[in-house]
Amino acid sequence: MTFARRIACALTVAAAALAVSPSAQAATKIQRLVSPGGIEAWFVQDATVPLIAMEYAFQGGASQDPAGKPGVGNLVADLLDEGSGDLDSKTFHERLDRRAIELSFQVSRDQFRGSLRMLRDNKDEAFELLRTALTSPHFDSTDVERIRSQVISGLRRETTNPSSLAGRKFLELAYPNHPYGRPANGTLDSVPAITVDDLKDYTGRVLAKDTLKVAVVGDVDPATLGKLLDQTFGSLPAKATLTAVPDVVATKPPQRVQVALDVPQTVITFGGPGIRRHDPNFMAAYVVNHILGGGGLSSRLYKEVREKRGLAYSVYDALLWMDHSALFIGNTATRFDRAGETITAVEGEIRRIAEEGPSQQELDEAKSYINGSQMLALDTSSKLAQAMLQYQLDKMPIDYIEKRSEIVNAVTLDDAKKAAKQLWSQGLLTTVVGRTPQAAAEPAQAPATAPVTKTN
Repeated sequence: MTFARRIACALTVAAAALAVSPSAQAATKIQRLVSPGGIEAWFVQDATVPLIAMEYAFQGGASQDPAGKPGVGNLVADLLDEGSGDLDSKTFHERLDRRAIELSFQVSRDQFRGSLRMLRDNKDEAFELLRTALTSPHFDSTDVERIRSQVISGLRRETTNPSSLAGRKFLELAYPNHPYGRPANGTLDSVPAITVDDLKDYTGRVLAKDTLKVAVVGDVDPATLGKLLDQTFGSLPAKATLTAVPDVVATKPPQRVQVALDVPQTVITFGGPGIRRHDPNFMAAYVVNHILGGGGLSSRLYKEVREKRGLAYSVYDALLWMDHSALFIGNTATRFDRAGETITAVEGEIRRIAEEGPSQQELDEAKSYINGSQMLALDTSSKLAQAMLQYQLDKMPIDYIEKRSEIVNAVTLDDAKKAAKQLWSQGLLTTVVGRTPQAAAEPAQAPATAPVTKTN
């Protein structure tokens, strides 16, 4: 998965966690369910359609990869459904396909996540397949090498993908010598060195009941769900053995890194230190960021960079919050000979909002949009389950859905100006991937060698 797709996925989950429609609120009261064996879940019983969606996460994620082997957790996620229990990889997938069961795993910076979706009548088989995947994965050498080859092929493609290179370099710049600065899907050096013992060690340390968070939405009664949760997760280790991850503030701006890549279009990733999820001014930051770059066609960056200057097709920025840090991060792409002008335009607009803040009209319109867009935010059981899981990971109260509009409406103009200054007054961390000024005068060619990094 490319950096741009990972960011898009993170933004989708974050947006879902910050938006639930009023109609959904009325019909989807979240209840806290504790199974007979002590597995806790947030649960919405909904018999509208005969479906069940479950989202769950274990603390750890890519931050638990060994320091010299980034990509272990990602490889585990790719392999858990490649045979487990009495089923080889082919038979396991045939069982999923026959019952239309959707099962997947994913690693984020801080969590190892999973999704399970099925028809109500297939719930017993679906939960049993998940149980075996979590508790008795094969990690057969043939499957490991096949998946490893796929990952390595993806990593090779990323060496000529400007968006991937910009994202990787940005995180290295923001978080040097910290797990957040390592690529979650590994490197061309690290992935070939990962052993089956590494995979087993990661699974044993991370997949444990004490850090498990679960969210379920669908057509199942509480008693049945409690039994399914115990059968699925009950035999996991009681406690995880996690390596401590220190809190960190992203590198102080301004800094810029140029990565030379002979492609026609230059990709620019920019950002800097963000605001943590439980900072009292977080919601003000969320609202003012909608004004700057999170509001699509209505955002300041879009109007300045796309509409007024015609420099790029799209430009955006977003807030990302993690367990041990926070970022604001944005992205755009432009013709290589207009990269400098584009960076200047982005920097100027960010400087302006940091110094002046938004207008009262912008603030009112942003709050109205954020609250109004809730109506379209969660239209499936899977999206609601994702949001409920994120609330738990963010340590929000179970009634957060009911309180959120009031929190948005309470943001004042002074709050928004304070958040804008806190976020953007220091300038930007910027990574630029594309043709260097010296190469810009020559026709673009396919890169013959690995890209060269140059720090300005």
